[in-house]
Amino acid sequence: MILKWIADILGWAGAVCLLMAYALLSTDKLKGDAVCYQTLNLLGAGFLMVNSMYYGAYPSVTVNGIWMGIGMFSLIWRRKAE
Repeated sequence: MILKWIADILGWAGAVCLLMAYALLSTDKLKGDAVCYQTLNLLGAGFLMVNSMYYGAYPSVTVNGIWMGIGMFSLIWRRKAE
C-alpha cells in the first residue's frame, strides 16, 4: 500500500513538473535551453517513469525514459558548450 502511495505522489509530482516547464516556456519565462527548464523536464519524466513502471505502463516508461535521455543530453551538451 505504501508503494502505491509513493508511486502516485511521484506521478503527480512528475506531471506538475512537466506542466510547469511547459507553462514557463510558453509564457516566455524560461528559454528552451535553460537549465531550469531541462531540469523540470528531467525530474518530471523521471517521476512519471517510476509511476508508469509501478503500474506496468511500459509504453509510458519508454517515452519518459527517452524524455529523460533528451533532458540529460541537453544538460550535458549545454555544460560542454560553456
